Amino acid sequence: MLPEQMITALVRRQNQLMVRNNQAGCYSALMQANPNNTAPYDALSPDTILDAIESVGIEPTGSLLALNSYENRVYQVGLESGEFVIAKFYRPNRWTDEAIAEEHAYTQGLFDDEISVVPPMQIDGTTVFNHADFRFAIFRRQGGHAPNLENQDDLEVLSRTIARLHAVGAQQKFEHRITLTHEHLGTNSRNFLLENNFLPLEMEEAYASVTEHLLKHIEPMMSEMENLPSIRIHGDCHMGNILWRGETPHFVDFDDCLMGPPIQDLWMLLNGDRAEQTGQLATILDAYNDFYDFDVRTLKLIEPLRTLRIMYHAAWIARRWEDPAFPVAFPTFDSVNYWSYHVLALREQMSMLDEPPLMYL
Repeated sequence: MLPEQMITALVRRQNQLMVRNNQAGCYSALMQANPNNTAPYDALSPDTILDAIESVGIEPTGSLLALNSYENRVYQVGLESGEFVIAKFYRPNRWTDEAIAEEHAYTQGLFDDEISVVPPMQIDGTTVFNHADFRFAIFRRQGGHAPNLENQDDLEVLSRTIARLHAVGAQQKFEHRITLTHEHLGTNSRNFLLENNFLPLEMEEAYASVTEHLLKHIEPMMSEMENLPSIRIHGDCHMGNILWRGETPHFVDFDDCLMGPPIQDLWMLLNGDRAEQTGQLATILDAYNDFYDFDVRTLKLIEPLRTLRIMYHAAWIARRWEDPAFPVAFPTFDSVNYWSYHVLALREQMSMLDEPPLMYL
């Protein structure tokens, strides 16, 4: 008779194979539904994911849960220990190895400074791993929910934490990651959409006209930023990337970290009308200045940055349209209705750019 531990191992392996087979069936169905798809994640099957996890010495049960991520592929992985980890598979050809290493070094530095971030796990002296031509990293699982920005105490805690994040970010520069510019977010986005015919014919002229006027307005405002402080920032500090738990904000997903003005990580905390935003801004900056000095000159960048984000988001979807996850997530993107609303949003931003910037009193 086999020893008990061998029987246990065989049963465990059988369970893993059953889970893999079930997931592989779903994967095969997706591939049959997209037989001509050339997306970069075609080869990232459940078997490939689990083999990648095993290749770094971690023992998965075979349990995988795909998390809400489009740019990369992110999975919650069940382990034999009963715990869970998060596996992030980087989109091929997006970042260089050096750029990913800078992201990891930045988050580890924040963690070492006792700031609530989730850095990648270091295994055998490294944080970036390769398997089947995919680069990936492993993170501990962090639970939580989106912050309640209507709670003034929570808003103050969040603002102080972002200030601490920026204080560390200001200590050195990125060498291999991008710098926030209107060319990268705005001009390149506009050119990509128009040159690749992503807009319905009836919307091309309206889009081209409004974006031309917006960029002419934004360019001199953003050019002044070249003389203002630019530091390492999170870069995509929306509420989905902040997990609130135990009265503490935990920052995740530094995939878009870059060099830029601190206001980029703060303006997404604002909502409501001008009076409401003015009150929120006072709360935010009073708390923020406890740990890092805010440059009030950058308040005039709030609406330009908001506009550039709207433009970049549309171009981002277009750049990823061959990835089968994107048509599913944005089913109206290629419709006249989508672009009508997009152009309307941009026209509203034209009027916002003419408004005086928010004041911090």
